[in-house]
Amino acid sequence: MARPIKWRKIENIPTIPYFIPSETDVAEVPENILKLEELEAIRLKDLEGLEQGECAQKMEVSRPTFQRILLSAREKIADSLINGKTIHIEGGKFTRNICPVKCVECGKEWTESIENLEAIKSGAFTCSVCGSEKIICEPNCNQKSCRKNCRRHGRNID
Repeated sequence: MARPIKWRKIENIPTIPYFIPSETDVAEVPENILKLEELEAIRLKDLEGLEQGECAQKMEVSRPTFQRILLSAREKIADSLINGKTIHIEGGKFTRNICPVKCVECGKEWTESIENLEAIKSGAFTCSVCGSEKIICEPNCNQKSCRKNCRRHGRNID
């Protein structure tokens, strides 16, 4: 069985999802789909000027994974610029925040995307070790977004 793709943490979601090279015959222009994590990699490395290790740490992925994401993004952008293709920014395996969670039954601890917190709250999410639905958001989470989205809104369940 293949290993599941790890959530990539991003900080910015663009307000404009398309870049079009020409105003004429827009329907005829081929497009490249740039994933949101690829755009984040470009932003961190090329716009912010961070080192690759720092970028990988911010996105909470390994350095080799960050390198693959960055190379894919640069290839799509180069293809669009050279061949006059539209860039459509959408999709990917990303999250705006990652929360530390814990299974009350077996004590397993892991990080989970904030998008899955609603499933955790409703009991639709189970521990991969023991199958328990008793999962809580860890109180030692230092991220503002996690604290705001978990504890203030009642997502710390017992």
